[in-house]
Amino acid sequence: MTLRIRLNGKTIDVAAEPETPLLWVLRGELHTNGTKFGCGMALCGTCTVHLNGEPVRACVTPLAAVGTGEVTTIEGLHGPQADALRQAWIDLDVVQCGYCQSGQLMSAAALLKDKPQPTDSDIDEAMSGNLCRCGTYPRVRAAIHQAAKTIIQT
Repeated sequence: MTLRIRLNGKTIDVAAEPETPLLWVLRGELHTNGTKFGCGMALCGTCTVHLNGEPVRACVTPLAAVGTGEVTTIEGLHGPQADALRQAWIDLDVVQCGYCQSGQLMSAAALLKDKPQPTDSDIDEAMSGNLCRCGTYPRVRAAIHQAAKTIIQT
């Protein structure tokens, strides 16, 4: 079956069944490999993408749920928030193994869109579904604060 989706600003036809997890389509059909497979049960956040600007877990989101919505992956994440987050991640050496980072950045970008000046508890709540086996949580929090300050200054 051929379904049409909007991905990173482009309309794309994909050959997949409606119940196919979005993650399998992104990685297997469309080769947008920035979105990673972690647990397959929406517990780790590694596969986080945006659907209409909101973070969702691609591993449990069926293709049919996308409908006419806009899917944004790490490859399509652009703008001042994304730039500020990426720079903060570099400045504060957030990444260790890096496997969870695309999901972390997608969740952080959604947070800053909704709360441009998040508190520690806002960050903890927004990021609670993103697990990091390397334990870089304090640096993630600091990087989000730094990105928020950068965005305000520009």
